[in-house]
Amino acid sequence: MDMGRIMDALVLGVVEGITEFLPVSSTGHILLLGHFLGFTSTGRTFEVLIQLGAILAILTVYASRLTKIAMALPHDPTARRFVIGVLVAFLPAAVIGVLAHGFIKTVLFETPMVVCIALVIGGLVLIWVDNVDLEVRHTDVTALPLHTYFLIGLAQCLAMIPGVSRSGSSIVAALLLGADKKVAAEFSFFLAMPTMAGAFVYDVYKNRDALTGDDIMVTAVGFASAFVMAVIVVRGLLAYLSRHGYSLFGWWRIVVGSAGIAGLLVFG
Repeated sequence: MDMGRIMDALVLGVVEGITEFLPVSSTGHILLLGHFLGFTSTGRTFEVLIQLGAILAILTVYASRLTKIAMALPHDPTARRFVIGVLVAFLPAAVIGVLAHGFIKTVLFETPMVVCIALVIGGLVLIWVDNVDLEVRHTDVTALPLHTYFLIGLAQCLAMIPGVSRSGSSIVAALLLGADKKVAAEFSFFLAMPTMAGAFVYDVYKNRDALTGDDIMVTAVGFASAFVMAVIVVRGLLAYLSRHGYSLFGWWRIVVGSAGIAGLLVFG
């Protein structure tokens, strides 16, 4: 077992956990960091599979609320409608993710400059949307119109370009469609569950014959560190966004993307 690779996995897992639910692109961060660390994984599975740690973090933090929704399904039309809304939002990513899986993993995941450019452009979009005067029409995450859920899910598909950010694209779409900042972030959490779980299962299936014992150990280390950090981030994120908005994360993206471009130009 290569201890250097284990330490890289630990660091990458921490970065994944910190960034997964921030609108900064966790995949973009770990692909860039992995590039400069010289870290590679079989079929680029590590970068997808450690996201399960973040999924479990959401399940842990939202366990009580998810239980209430599940218990209410048989008799509460609002709960049923919300679950349908999440599934409707998940559908575009499920279809496009399966159809474009090979291109995403072999081309987009292997092009760090695409990540950097997407980070910078996404940062500019976040700063713009945080400062424009948008009409707020939706203040309850369970009561969005079904077509709004679908459009948010469609926007999430942009995050198949690494560096765009799954949470960032869904949050920006929700804000433009009239959700307040808390609802936009909260729905991105709920939408993450089927989206990331689906990506995990499909990636395991596609690479089931290529994964080795070392791959599993490295992934487990990244998974555990991602889980711990994601729990910490999720607990405080909604309160921060409600008070301060998204501009900080826009500037964060611009700094990281610009530094990545400089690093690629200098070091390759």
